[in-house]
Amino acid sequence: MKHLPLLMICLSVWACQSSPKRLNTEIELPFYVEETFTPTWVEENTEEYVQIHRIAPFSFLDQNGDTVSERSVKGKIYVANFFFSICPGVCPKMTRNLKLLQKQYGQDDRIMILSHSVMPWVDSVQRLHDYAELNSIRSPQWRLLTGDKTMTYDLARNSYFADEGFGKNVTTEEDFLHTEKLVLIDDQRRIRGVYNGTLPLEVKRMMEDISTLLD
Repeated sequence: MKHLPLLMICLSVWACQSSPKRLNTEIELPFYVEETFTPTWVEENTEEYVQIHRIAPFSFLDQNGDTVSERSVKGKIYVANFFFSICPGVCPKMTRNLKLLQKQYGQDDRIMILSHSVMPWVDSVQRLHDYAELNSIRSPQWRLLTGDKTMTYDLARNSYFADEGFGKNVTTEEDFLHTEKLVLIDDQRRIRGVYNGTLPLEVKRMMEDISTLLD
């Protein structure tokens, strides 16, 4: 029995050495690389990791008339959504819920919100400025964006995978993109989360994921 403690120590050392190594993967949050939003975990230091889907370059004007591009979010975590100022139902809910994010991270310059107008022919810079004032939206953290319609729709569909299936072949101003999604983007412009922007509980979950990315 006097050799029992020594035997236990040896067994413990052997178990530690024999246990499988944890994959050198990115933190807990998955990546989303295609329109079905199937979560994907990718091991670092691989070709697949280097080629993870990223949001394409873009350039729009915000509610103050300032240019916002991919350079504006370099090294930042941001949330993207798509809205229009005269939307009567879904958009006001998303705006109210995004204000929870603004309240939580209003003093943190590592976090941004990009709200893209899907009706740029309606949402001029001045209209977006008025919308921001009406809804207590603070810049430079939260940018309401307007600009070229083709770029907006291409970005929504091919980068953010944000189209809900309406207006797939937009040819007139009466057909436009609809989505309730909030899309969480990491500091490398990769999609890390997707949420229903009309539900406060989903926004709470999103803020938990933002905390994970910040950690």
